[in-house]
Amino acid sequence: MAHGGKKQMNWKIWLLIFFVLGSLLAIFPLDFTKGVEISSVEQNSEAFNQGLRQGMIIIQIDDTPIQSLEDYYASISKFPTEENIKLVIKTKSSNFVLFTNESPKITIEEIDTTRIKTGLDLSGGARALVKAENKDLTDNELKDLIAVSNERLNVYGLKDIQIKPVKDLGGNNFMLVEIAGSTPTELEELIGKQGKFEAKIGDEVVFEGGEKDITYVARTGEQSGIYSCDQFEGGHICNFRFAITLSESAANRHADITCNLSTNQSLPQYLEKKLDLYLDETLVDSLFIGRELKCSKTTQIQISGSGQGLTRDEAYENSVQEMNQLQTVLISGSLPFKLEIVKLDTISPLLGDEFINSILLAGISAIIAVGVVVLLRYRKLKLSLAVLLTSLSEVLIILGVSALFSRNLDLPAIAGIIAAIGTGVDSQIIILDESRITTIALKERIKRALYIIMGTYLTTLAALLPLMWAGAGLLKGFAITTIIGISTGVFITRPAFSEIVKKILKD
Repeated sequence: MAHGGKKQMNWKIWLLIFFVLGSLLAIFPLDFTKGVEISSVEQNSEAFNQGLRQGMIIIQIDDTPIQSLEDYYASISKFPTEENIKLVIKTKSSNFVLFTNESPKITIEEIDTTRIKTGLDLSGGARALVKAENKDLTDNELKDLIAVSNERLNVYGLKDIQIKPVKDLGGNNFMLVEIAGSTPTELEELIGKQGKFEAKIGDEVVFEGGEKDITYVARTGEQSGIYSCDQFEGGHICNFRFAITLSESAANRHADITCNLSTNQSLPQYLEKKLDLYLDETLVDSLFIGRELKCSKTTQIQISGSGQGLTRDEAYENSVQEMNQLQTVLISGSLPFKLEIVKLDTISPLLGDEFINSILLAGISAIIAVGVVVLLRYRKLKLSLAVLLTSLSEVLIILGVSALFSRNLDLPAIAGIIAAIGTGVDSQIIILDESRITTIALKERIKRALYIIMGTYLTTLAALLPLMWAGAGLLKGFAITTIIGISTGVFITRPAFSEIVKKILKD
């Protein structure tokens, strides 16, 4: 019998050790890659156009290995130069060649040594809670909306985009959009419009934005860019153009519609009607159709437009922005529904690493304080150390699970960790108090304590589940983290702690 009890104790403790080691591997991956990580890329820059994106690891520039921030800045210290020079940036995935006279428009940072990710509460940015205008979305409709929104925002090359479905307690579906480093105004501009693009000849639609009608949109090179800037009505105007390729079905529609058109009386080199471009039902440009394109199943179309400003530089920037927005809509297509922003928040980045360090220090201090109280009450150093190690292992496992499933560590999640620690200490005190009763066997005392803990766990779990949807899911991080914590305690750390208590008391 004694031999069987020992095996049971070892099994529970080894299970705890297994989860602790697994959590350490999840948090601190065995990745010895040297280099620097791209944290953001300026839109429309040479680096962006050549394909550099946030998250890539730079390991070499020209012939210089890059192992630190100092190596990177030393390698680009030759900029600015009078003429464009060739710059070869090697990442873990591929090589990128830039011809530039200035340093790449990217920001870099040290490679993360852990897989723990911080949420917007700590990194800063903007958050929007969005629903469809005058419509209750089904689960499938919300899934489609998120897919298109994700594609559209990824085209912009934005950093740390989080788009996820949430529900409120009434069962209504919402889309939660979080973008690090963004402002509410920028976020509202990005998602506040449906982005429905239509090209019409008269009242007939020739093609729409999206992969169904458009197979290619030029974004770089000679087929895309600003081709002229002039003074205009007290300011300046810059004109852009870029090429697109139509699908076969869209080309057939173009041929069928133009076959019914006559020649323009005033300008005989063109047809009588123009190709009108509409964005969200607003006319943004009208293009002449060459007479030679009548009845032509052409797949090559040139899209043009313009941007205005008080100065030439302002007009140029506005023109580039207008072109990129139009290109994005043509690539991703329109959102399936008109959207309404229910809640728009600014998240300050001031908390950051100092806040995390303060929270960790406060948490460790609280655990040590509990250990001291246990020592004073039970007069056994081993019991105090057991409480300390069990609480720390619970925190480690919670962080490990979060890292494994790429869950962001935000303020609600931190609150959940604190709540889980408090619940864990309560359970350990119950085990210690029950173990001091001398009228029944130690094994039965521990068993009774575990029954009490399981009952508390089930009631706490029932109370936490509604928080998954309360506030349209904004408390979901707290609920999930707390559930992970109390579940870890009930099924992993409490059984191991009870076996440790048995051994200490028997000794």
